[in-house]
Amino acid sequence: MDPVHAGAGGDGVLSVLVPCERRAGERRVAATPETIRALVAVGLAPLVEAGAGQPAGYGDALYTEAGARVVAADQLDWAGADVVLTVAPPAAEQLRQLKAGALLVGLLEPYGAAERLNLLAGGQVSAVAMELLPRISRAQSMDVLSSQANIAGYKAVLLAAAALDRYVPMLMTAAGTIQPARALVLGAGVAGLQAVATARRLGAVVYVSDVRPAAKEQVASLGGRFIDPPAEQERPAEAGGYALAASEAFLAAQRQQLSEQLALADLVICTAQVPGKPAPRLISDGMLAGMKPGSVIVDLAVAQGGNCEGTVPGETVWRHGVQLIGADQLPSSVANHASALYARNLLALLKHLLASGELQIDPEDPILAGCLISHGGRCLRPDLLPAADAPAPSLAPV
Repeated sequence: MDPVHAGAGGDGVLSVLVPCERRAGERRVAATPETIRALVAVGLAPLVEAGAGQPAGYGDALYTEAGARVVAADQLDWAGADVVLTVAPPAAEQLRQLKAGALLVGLLEPYGAAERLNLLAGGQVSAVAMELLPRISRAQSMDVLSSQANIAGYKAVLLAAAALDRYVPMLMTAAGTIQPARALVLGAGVAGLQAVATARRLGAVVYVSDVRPAAKEQVASLGGRFIDPPAEQERPAEAGGYALAASEAFLAAQRQQLSEQLALADLVICTAQVPGKPAPRLISDGMLAGMKPGSVIVDLAVAQGGNCEGTVPGETVWRHGVQLIGADQLPSSVANHASALYARNLLALLKHLLASGELQIDPEDPILAGCLISHGGRCLRPDLLPAADAPAPSLAPV
């Protein structure tokens, strides 16, 4: 168990750096005035880049009132920071400035990021990739994937409803009765279940497809209708709260099953993803051709290749008369609440790591196991590196 000692905060106080997010379209921020107050209360010294919270509705004055020091970009002390909180991974230039022993926390996108992992390990930076946080009960308050997926599922249905050329709820009018829209949700994880709940609130009839039979009860509790998956012997396994990659035989059987449902659907929300793997392709071009003209598909898995053939990240395209919405940054479109939840997740992790005014980074901690990707000059997740980039076996004790 290695403590991170005081640095740029001075007077034995740990400094926490919160920079602006510079990725195009990213409007979230890693700390809000609410969490800044909490950081100050536990003895940390927050340093916030001017304008960091502006896209999410948090002005610089609010950070100052909360106890943070707000500085311009050219005054940010990356080299002196003890802790850096971020949403997207910082640029390589910033990573090179971090001092040995600094703690970096954020959505660090570690899959296939050999250069980033090597930079972190070579700089002796302790890095926590929040997307790899284990889904255990003790870590629920830190689960950024769940907090952000909730928002994505909610916003996906609103996008689909806005794009749809018909009503969502049933309406009885003097001119006749309008039947409710039929929604199909692929995947009953956090995003999928929120999509079910939102679509039901709008008045849609909702059908749900998931490879895990255990999801049936959750779907039913929200008013959805569960589509039983193909034969049991073909179902993919599950680990850590996620479905593992399915066999091609299972996917073929699932696509056949979905074809009939897609032909009846007005709006479709795609949420099926496998961490570190391409998203399963559930909707083929031929299946799109069988759908109703004017129907809408929102693909939340588009950044991982998409559940639907033809979706493009950040774009809306038409195919066979169907609107395909590549929704790759939905949490950022609800930046205020997405930031509030994300910042609370990070705060919960920091409180867990704090002990007697120091951050205790213990690779044996069940919460850090798997998401602590570098520490003490070593990459702790060589499985994330391509074989050619994997480090030589270490002779140091683990």
